[in-house]
Amino acid sequence: MKAIKISFLLGAVMLVATSVQAQVSFGVRAGVNLSNINGKDAADNKLENRLIPGFNAGVNVEIPVADQFYLQPGLLFTTKGARAEEGDGKTTLGYVELPINLVFKPELGAGKMLLGFGPYVAYGVTGKAKDGNDSEDVKFEKEINVAELLSGVYAKPFDAGANVLVGYEFSNKLSAQLNAGLGLLNVNPKVTGPGSEAADKIKMKNTTFGISIGYRF
Repeated sequence: MKAIKISFLLGAVMLVATSVQAQVSFGVRAGVNLSNINGKDAADNKLENRLIPGFNAGVNVEIPVADQFYLQPGLLFTTKGARAEEGDGKTTLGYVELPINLVFKPELGAGKMLLGFGPYVAYGVTGKAKDGNDSEDVKFEKEINVAELLSGVYAKPFDAGANVLVGYEFSNKLSAQLNAGLGLLNVNPKVTGPGSEAADKIKMKNTTFGISIGYRF
């Protein structure tokens, strides 16, 4: 009898696992971003940067968790940054980003509406600061001193924030969506050493808005 119960339990677990696996879908997505860096400078004045265009591209997995609700973790490369309020100066940052969204997909017409939100974590892998014909690479460091701050362009490697999205998935599995990302961490490195009191007050947070198209397999 015990062997029969164990066999039944194993069979039930395998059936559920097979059913869930059959419902998991994979997707690809790519689109354009408009990004900015918000925050305050060393004098506690609000940053007045301008938006810059960029792009995002990556893959995701969609896992059913309840009727019409799906967990959608993904992995993508996305560009962020900002243009200076005056002049030609701009900073572009490239991140490998892991969003984990909860998506509600109610049926609407022949397809499904997309409504989602969730957190993201990101790691900076590339960056460039340009001012006219001059350019230099952005260095990713958690902590710097005043001399480094004055001689280069730096950003923290880690970022994290929140996503929201709204869109539509057509019956042919193509989709289009609007998305926004609000950075919650200060990406300016901690400044240490003599004379760092003012510089360490700089606060910079990423903000992105975008539109993308995707396909589910």
